[in-house]
Formats: sequence, structure tokens, C-alpha cells
Amino acid sequence: MKTKGHLYLIPCLLGDVAPMMVLPLAISEAIESIDYYVVEHEKTARRFIKSVVPHKSQDSLNLQSINKYTQPETIPDLLSPCHEGHDLGVISDAGCPGVADPGAALVAEAHKQNIKVFPLVGPSSILLALMGSGFNGQNFAFHGYLPIDQNERKLELQRLERESLRQGQAQIFIETPYRNNQMLGALKQILSEHTMVCVACDLTLPTQYIQSATIQHWQKISVDLHKRPAIFIIQA
Repeated sequence: MKTKGHLYLIPCLLGDVAPMMVLPLAISEAIESIDYYVVEHEKTARRFIKSVVPHKSQDSLNLQSINKYTQPETIPDLLSPCHEGHDLGVISDAGCPGVADPGAALVAEAHKQNIKVFPLVGPSSILLALMGSGFNGQNFAFHGYLPIDQNERKLELQRLERESLRQGQAQIFIETPYRNNQMLGALKQILSEHTMVCVACDLTLPTQYIQSATIQHWQKISVDLHKRPAIFIIQA
């Protein structure tokens, strides 16, 4: 057994689709060989592991959790398996660990502890949306969730529009799926009619929808985004 294990960042599915439709062989090989994991939610992670490697024994899995409630002082201990010579996998609820994900704190700690980090290839909704938007892929920013308060959200959207216009920068953000329709409605009301907006939802799924258009065009069409994971991008 090697002196110190490695930390593998294992992308997972963005929705209910056959794993090998969107995941490379390296993902199944990693899951096949790794028994220690740090995951966002145990139930979701176990279901994902079973879908990728059905014959892997669930009893062999050693899962620890990291989420928004995890206390910073507990994070170093999550890497204990690596110091015992075991490889450790990180699995998010959806997409790539460490990107808009609490796993980033674990990766930062791994570097402090001189543990090698191996990010594996897989679907990132943020990059897939940008790829499909036709917007500026050389200058972009991701902002996570915008404020819930309507006045604060309006000010932030206006700021992002100005910043996009000033720098030619694509501004990317997300919303809680059950508030997607309200977000699109806010964009139609607040942004300039010539500002471009891309909506990308259900990425990699059979129901995938990607549309880039001006606000003027969005005001003429209707699309139901309710409870569909979506990415919004502004390009002024």
C-alpha cells in the first residue's frame, strides 16, 4: 500500500440518464477501485455509485459527509483515509465536485496536507451552458445564487448587466429550480431589451433546453422552467 492516498474528484450525473451516456470510462474505473468517499449526501452518492458500478458492494463503502453545514474545523479529519494509504473520492450531488460545491474546502485542505488531487472529467452544467450559449467563453464570471429579495436582486442584475457591457463579460448564475420562472420574469422586466440572455436547463438529459436570445425576444415567448435545473447567462 502506498504511503499516502490520493484525492479523486469524481463528477456525477446532472439528472436521470444512463451514466455511460455522459461519463468517461475513468469514472467507473475510479469508483471500482475506491472504497472511501466524502459526499454531499450519502443516499444520493450510494445511488450514483450503484448506477455506475452495479456489482460494487455497498457494504464496502466508507462514506463521510461534507455540506454547507460542515464545520471548518472538522474538514482536516475527513482526509484521514489518505494518511492511512487509501484513495479518497469526492462526489457532489450533481456535476463536478468543488465547483459551486462544498467539496472545494476539502480540496484546499488536501493541498495543505500535501495530498495529491486528481480532478476527473465529467459534466459541469456551468461550462456546458456557456459552451451552448454562444457567449464570450474567454471572459466570464460565475456568481452562484443571486439575492432572493426583489429589490436586491434587481440591483444585482443591473450591476451584472453593466459589468457585462463594460468588459464584454458573460455573467453566469443559478437559481433554486422552483424559482426559475420568477427569475426569468425578472430578467424580462429589468434588463435592456437588447441584452442577450441564455437559459440552459436539463443539460445532458433528453429534455435539454438551451436558448440564447435578446430580452426583446424572450418577452415574446413562454417556456416553463419550474423545478428544472437551469443556468442563466447574461451578455450585454
